[in-house]
Amino acid sequence: MKNNRRRNFLKAAALAGGAFLISPAMGCTRPTGKDEKDPDATVIKYRTLGSGNNALQVSALGLGCMGMSYHRSFIPDKKPMIALLRRAYELGMNLYDTAEAYGPLVNEELVGEAVAPFRKDIIIATKFGFKNGKPSEGLDSRPDRIKAVVEHSLKSLRTDYIDLLYQHRVDPNVPMEDVAGTVKDLIKEGKVKHFGLSEAAAENIRKAHAVTPVTALQSEYSLFTRQPEHDVIKVCEELGIGFVPYSPLSRGMITGYLNERTKYNAANDNRPSLPRYQPEYVIANWGLIDTLKEFGDQRGLTVAQVALAWLLAQKPFIVPIPGTTKLAHLQENIWAADIEFSGEELQKLTTELNKIKIVGERYTGTAAQQTAK
Repeated sequence: MKNNRRRNFLKAAALAGGAFLISPAMGCTRPTGKDEKDPDATVIKYRTLGSGNNALQVSALGLGCMGMSYHRSFIPDKKPMIALLRRAYELGMNLYDTAEAYGPLVNEELVGEAVAPFRKDIIIATKFGFKNGKPSEGLDSRPDRIKAVVEHSLKSLRTDYIDLLYQHRVDPNVPMEDVAGTVKDLIKEGKVKHFGLSEAAAENIRKAHAVTPVTALQSEYSLFTRQPEHDVIKVCEELGIGFVPYSPLSRGMITGYLNERTKYNAANDNRPSLPRYQPEYVIANWGLIDTLKEFGDQRGLTVAQVALAWLLAQKPFIVPIPGTTKLAHLQENIWAADIEFSGEELQKLTTELNKIKIVGERYTGTAAQQTAK
């Protein structure tokens, strides 16, 4: 991302009287790198998803946009969310993650409006895979449905191409070869640039990759959910596929922001149905947060920063996408990309984390049935 583009965008916004423009004084930033032409600019570190001609250069952390309109109990006002989405760009983030299912539909519209001034400078990832965009209605990855979703997403996102298109969940009723073949056709048409999978198991990753290169696999991965270490991360490394952890802070739980007394709005939040967010499991798993806090306190880091930095340290092709609705947390997360562990520090922290047994299932019911296929 070029800093002169950011300056031109900010200048244009100021001339237009854009209410989203945030004074630097409101978001004092620590550069994660230096640009000799503009030493005050924020330059976030970059990583590569995919390999060869299929590679995508992305910021070391992306922005999960779901919670700005879906599944987090409250729905924030639109104006501050647009400000946050644009602030992420100012700070050097270039990977924005959304989906048809988030809302449904409305999250793509929010992202599309916010990023319109700099759309060509960023990577937009979105997803297909549910009937009418609603997970509760079941899976649908038929080729005609994929094409229809893409047309709607292009309109909602105010763009003529999608940088990274994920299958949100594997549909057992549609052969993976057909799904990958449909996306391959969309890539030939120029409507999609790269193909991704979400919550797919090793066999389906290999099937898809044999038809058209898979740039990224997105799956839940955090210090509460480490199953990907045993299988799919190894497959990604073998095949040259990037790995994008969603919920890297376990839907806010790892930050310590939530506790056993937290109340959720079940009408717009999946956490009340997830075992790990029940009071008894929150209490039982709190030792993980205490371990991260002790490590961070000695180094001037927050619990969230330690957790994100630990994920980044696992593999160079891992790009977490923490979501947030708060500018302060956005900056806090970005700074995590600048943290480097010594070998001894990382080994000691990992040894302590490995001693902790996380209790409570990740998903139950329909959600469990739709993962890792």
